Amino acid sequence: MVTTLGPKGLTRRQLLSRATAAGASFVVGAGFLAAPNAAWAVETTALTPETFATLVQMARDIYPHDKVGDEFYVAAVKGYDSEDAADGIEAGIAALNGAAQGKGFDNYLAVGWERDRVDILRGMEDSAFFQQIRGGLVTGLYNQKAVWPIFGYEGASFELGGYIDRGFDDINWL
Repeated sequence: MVTTLGPKGLTRRQLLSRATAAGASFVVGAGFLAAPNAAWAVETTALTPETFATLVQMARDIYPHDKVGDEFYVAAVKGYDSEDAADGIEAGIAALNGAAQGKGFDNYLAVGWERDRVDILRGMEDSAFFQQIRGGLVTGLYNQKAVWPIFGYEGASFELGGYIDRGFDDINWL
């Protein structure tokens, strides 16, 4: 039995073969994006899977946290996968890929070293596209309650009586 995924009929075999190709960090199929080494996947609706994968990598490069999994970055940028935002995002990613090509790479995802990707991003950090993504990530990434424990943040304390009665005053090093 052949199982197809996505609107264009990507078979499971094709999906897996794309996953193993050259140690890919993302599996990109027709309307489908997954990590071959993690337990997450996302279906895109307005953006191409390649654009969405580039957007996730861009998010990770703007706010890099080794302990934060890709699934949190995916959730942070998922809001850009809408009909209203798609044209601007596709154009911005095309400019990002163009900047990568100017440095001798096929596209932004093909840039293997983080330092090289950050250099490309620095070259476009004054653009409206970069500022839109950077600004959206502040709330899109850090407002996810599942991310808070990774950073040691326990959440709001008001409903628990505030910080003073919850260990805020336990400074014993003075």
